[in-house]
Amino acid sequence: MSSRTLPLLFINLGGEMLYILDQRLRAQNIPADKAKKVMNDIITTMFHKKFLEELFKPQELYSKKTLRTVFDRLAHASIMRLNQASMDKLYDLMTMAFKYQVLLCPRPKDILLVSFNHMDAIKDFARESPSILAQVDETYQQLIEMYTPLSSGEFQLIRQTLLIFFQDMHIRVSIFLKDKVQNSNGRFVLPTSGPVPHGTQVPGLIRTFSCAGEELNRLQFTNGGNYSSALREGCFDICGDRITKLGTNMYSVSRPVETHMSGTSKSSAQHTKVNTAPNPLAKEELNLLARLMGGLEVQKAGNPDSGFRVNLFATDEEEEEALISRPDELSYGVINIQATKDKQANAELAKIMGEFSEPGDQSPSTSSKGDDLLAMMDSL
Repeated sequence: MSSRTLPLLFINLGGEMLYILDQRLRAQNIPADKAKKVMNDIITTMFHKKFLEELFKPQELYSKKTLRTVFDRLAHASIMRLNQASMDKLYDLMTMAFKYQVLLCPRPKDILLVSFNHMDAIKDFARESPSILAQVDETYQQLIEMYTPLSSGEFQLIRQTLLIFFQDMHIRVSIFLKDKVQNSNGRFVLPTSGPVPHGTQVPGLIRTFSCAGEELNRLQFTNGGNYSSALREGCFDICGDRITKLGTNMYSVSRPVETHMSGTSKSSAQHTKVNTAPNPLAKEELNLLARLMGGLEVQKAGNPDSGFRVNLFATDEEEEEALISRPDELSYGVINIQATKDKQANAELAKIMGEFSEPGDQSPSTSSKGDDLLAMMDSL
């Protein structure tokens, strides 16, 4: 498992989240000033200095529950609110979109180009805020310093780690189904044609060489696809042509997206047994979660009327139905870490949160109260 995977996973999922929220804010005719505030608040929280310091530390990936908790907190970092069903759908769309992009990368290193496409879009969302742009540019530099020196083998390990993380997710997405890149069981259809990875040749030729390195003969064969040579390598600098379209925005107001549980996922979920054995990573996951949450700033709404709810479904009825019909095994048990209660429960956890929180940043979440620390550890 690669210890350098978490920042790429977070940035790409965060980019997809912003694409989806931008589409829904437009579709629901949210006033421009409120929509801009939501996007800026989320981006500011994503690129909070102390949060990124913790995120970029070499570490293994933890559970989907931990990551989902971070994104739940991140999505509510502004005046916008999402019900659980809409948050479930948002997370499903985010994960399936990035899973598809990882599968389509011509070579493992192109995952970094996908990340830069997401970073470029995030920068464009915040183009009118110089302070946020400075945060984003600093993250660009961190990505370049950490990932550009890596070998092809290290990128391959990162790709395999991501695919292992996504391997049990088979949510059907309407856009993918309409474009026929996803089957009815939620699995993706990978192309057998198109440009080959940069630095490789179009398959179809076998060359034989002597011990001295001289070419002896050539044998051509049918490659079974319609391949073409790669145009050029994408740019790995802060600005430049990434070449690949993976990681760019595939949503629009005129192209709504829906998610559906595939038959395979429903069947497997029904047979999933809860593992009651203690999780040896429970304490480490909880400490990671506390450190990450300590760096997240959640805006405290001063005026209740200033907030608004975003629905990722066509109607409130559809949202309620989705919440009821979603299998319990596929619902993420979101952990809300609340500073006051958790300080009473565990002094060490309070110390961790204190180290990663600015004065005045420990505003309690406006959602439900945090669970007891021991109960959280038991459930992990």
